[in-house]
Amino acid sequence: MSYYGHSGILPDKSDWQLLRDHLTNVADMAAEFAQSFNGSECAYLAGLMHDIGKYSNEFQLRLQGSPEKVDHSTAGAHVALSLYGELHGKLLAYPIVGHHGGMPDWEDASPSSLKARLIKKDLKDFSQWEIEISVLLRKNKPMIKLKGEQATQGFHLTNYIRMIYSCLVDADFLDTEKAFGSINSEYRSNKTNLLVLHALLETKLASLSDIIITGSINYYRSLILTQCIEASNLGRGLYTLTVPTGGGKTLSSMAFALKHAIKNGMKRVIYVIPYTSIIEQNARVFKNIFGEENVLEHHSNYLFDDLLDAEDGSVASNIGLRLSSQNWDAPIIVTTNLQFFESFFSNKPSKCSKLHNVANSVVILDEAQMLPTELLKPSVALLGELVSNYNSSVVLCTATQPSLSPFLPKKINVQEIMESPSELYEIFRRVQVTSLGPEEVLDEDLALLLNEHHQVLCIVNTRNHAYKLYELLNKADGVFHLSARMCPEHRREVLSQIRQRLATHKMCKVISTQLIEAGVDVDFPVVYRSIAGIDSIAQSAGRCNREGRLSSGKVYVFEPEKHGRPGGYMSLTASKAQAVFRNFDDPLSLEAVNSYFDDLYHTQDDQLDKNGIMNLHKNESAEMKIPFNEIAQSYQIINNGMKSVIVPFGVDGDRCDSERIIKDMAYSKYPGTHAHKLQKYTVQIYPYELEALQDEGAIELVQDAYHVLTNTDFYSDEFGLKIPVKNQMMKETWIF
Repeated sequence: MSYYGHSGILPDKSDWQLLRDHLTNVADMAAEFAQSFNGSECAYLAGLMHDIGKYSNEFQLRLQGSPEKVDHSTAGAHVALSLYGELHGKLLAYPIVGHHGGMPDWEDASPSSLKARLIKKDLKDFSQWEIEISVLLRKNKPMIKLKGEQATQGFHLTNYIRMIYSCLVDADFLDTEKAFGSINSEYRSNKTNLLVLHALLETKLASLSDIIITGSINYYRSLILTQCIEASNLGRGLYTLTVPTGGGKTLSSMAFALKHAIKNGMKRVIYVIPYTSIIEQNARVFKNIFGEENVLEHHSNYLFDDLLDAEDGSVASNIGLRLSSQNWDAPIIVTTNLQFFESFFSNKPSKCSKLHNVANSVVILDEAQMLPTELLKPSVALLGELVSNYNSSVVLCTATQPSLSPFLPKKINVQEIMESPSELYEIFRRVQVTSLGPEEVLDEDLALLLNEHHQVLCIVNTRNHAYKLYELLNKADGVFHLSARMCPEHRREVLSQIRQRLATHKMCKVISTQLIEAGVDVDFPVVYRSIAGIDSIAQSAGRCNREGRLSSGKVYVFEPEKHGRPGGYMSLTASKAQAVFRNFDDPLSLEAVNSYFDDLYHTQDDQLDKNGIMNLHKNESAEMKIPFNEIAQSYQIINNGMKSVIVPFGVDGDRCDSERIIKDMAYSKYPGTHAHKLQKYTVQIYPYELEALQDEGAIELVQDAYHVLTNTDFYSDEFGLKIPVKNQMMKETWIF
C-alpha cells in the first residue's frame, strides 16, 4: 500500500505526493534552514516526524474524501518522547504538535496542551512509519549548541525551540506548495547577491559626495559614513550607532550593514523601525537605490492579502515580494518593531515561519530608544539571543542612545561605531533648548506666544489639547493642525503645504501631536514642546533648524495646563525630564540622555517586564514545561484593540479617488487588494469610538470586514475624524 502526504486531483493518483517524500523533503529543507544556527539535527528530526500520524489508514481515507477528522500531529510527538527522552523529546514535540495550529502551553484546561497530547491514548495506528522512515531517524540525541548561562533551560532553550519551529513550518509550507504545483514556487524572490546591492549603494553614495566643503554639514555626514564603512570590517556582535539628527544615519547604517554582512558571510539586512510613517519614507529611499524587487516592506500598512491581481486573476506584479513576506526570504527587509518583536514571541506558524531567516543577518534597530518600555527586558534579551546564539549582528541606531547594557548578557560587549559621539553631537548641535519652568503655561498665554512668531511648531501630548490650542490661534492662511485623527493621505497633504510655506518663508504655524516627531522632515526656526521624555524632546528638536540655516534654533519646553498633562507612564517620563533640566545646562547632551535613561529604567525596573514574560520563560523550563501560548498573549506591543475606519478623503474636496476605490472594494472578488490601496485613507480609533459612529449611522460595513465612514459630516478638513459623544446634559460634543 502507498501512503500519501497530500492528495491531488487525478484519479490514478499520479499527482499525489507520497508521504515518505514529503517527510524527507521537509526534513532536508528544515535542516538546511537551521544550518545558520547549528540546529540542523533537531530541525531534521522535527521535519521527519511532523506528519507520521498520516501513516494511519484513517488519514489515508480522509485524503480520499472521508469526513472523519484525524489527529495526525500528535503521533510524532509520542515518537520523539519515546526515542529521545524528556528534554530532547519535548523539544521536538512542541514544534511537531504545533505545526498547524501553533505551539501550545505545556498545561492548560484544554485537550490541546502538550501534556494532554503526550498522554493521549486514542491515536490511530500509524505503525507503518517504522517500515518506511525509521531507518532515517538518528538514534542518538541531537546536539543542542547554545551559549549563555544555563543554556539548556529558560530563555535560551525556549527561543531555540521557536527557531526549530520556524524551520519546520516554513519547510512544510514550501514543500506542500511545491507538491501542489502552485505557481507561487515559480515567483519566489530572486535572492539578489548582496555584492550587487552593495555596488548599487556605492554608486548612490558616490553621487552624493561630488562637492564636500570641509567643515560643512555634508563633510561631517561623509565622516560618519566613512566611520561606518570602516567599522563594518569587524566581526559579528552588538553595536550602537549614536548619530545626531541630520547626520545621515539611514544611508550610513545601511552602508555598515551591507558591507558587514558581506564580510561575515551573512544573508540579509533587516531594518526595524518604530513607526509606519518612518518606514514608508525609508523604504522609498532603499527601493530607489536597490530596486523595488530587492526591498521587502512588511508592516501593517503593507500587507499582501491577494497573490493575484484584482479582477482578472493574473499574477500580481510584485508576487515575489508578496511571497517573501511570508518568510522574509529577501535580501533587504524593512519592517516595524511590532512585526519583528511580536513574531519572535509568537507561537503561530504564520508569524514564526520567518524567524530562521533572521539568523545570520544584520538587524538595524532605527530609533532604538523607542523599544517598548513595558516589554524592554524581554525585547533586549531577544537581541542578546540573536547575537549570542544565532550568528546575527544587531545595530542600535539613534541620536538618544538608551542604556541597555544592564539588560544584556554579561558576555556581550557593546561596541560604538562612531569614534566620538560627543564631538559629533556638538558639531550637529543646531538648537538651544530652554525650559519655561515648572509652572503651568495656560493655553491662552501659550497661544499669545505662538501668535508672535512668523513660523513656529508646537507639539503637545494629546489630540484634545492640540484641538483646543489650535482654536485659540489667530486664524489665517498658514495655520495648521496635525493629529492621528487625520488619515495618512490627509496628513501628507497638510505636510506638503507646510513644507512649501516653510521653503518660501511664508507664515506657517502648526499645532501637532507627537506624530510629527516620527522622522517627519520639516524645518522650523522655533519649536514649542509640551513636557515629555528627553527622547521625545530630542525628536522635537530635530524638527527645528534641521538644515542648520540659522546660527541656532529655539526649542521651548513648557508645562501644559492640567487637561494637557501626560498621564501614567508619560507623567513619569515628564518628571524625569524635569530633573534633567534641573541638573544639566544642555538637556540633550549625551551625558544628560544617559542620566535620563539610567534614572528612568532604575525607577521603572519592576515595570520593564510588566507582564512577567521572562519569568514565563523560566517556568520549569528545565522540565520543558513552557507556556508558549501564554507568552505570545503576554507580549503585545499594541494591545488596545484599535479599529480601522476608512474615510472618503480627497485633496481640495475631491473625494473621487478614495470613493472610487471603496466602491470597487465593495463589489470585488478580491477586496484585500483594494483594502491595501485604502490604507492611506484609514484612521485608527478605539472600539467605543467606533460604536459611537455606528450609533450615528455614519459607518457601513463593507464585505463584512471593512468599516467605511459614509457620512462626511464626521470628517473635518481641519481636524480629521470627529467622534460624537453625549455629555451629561445630552448635548452633542466632539472628540478629536
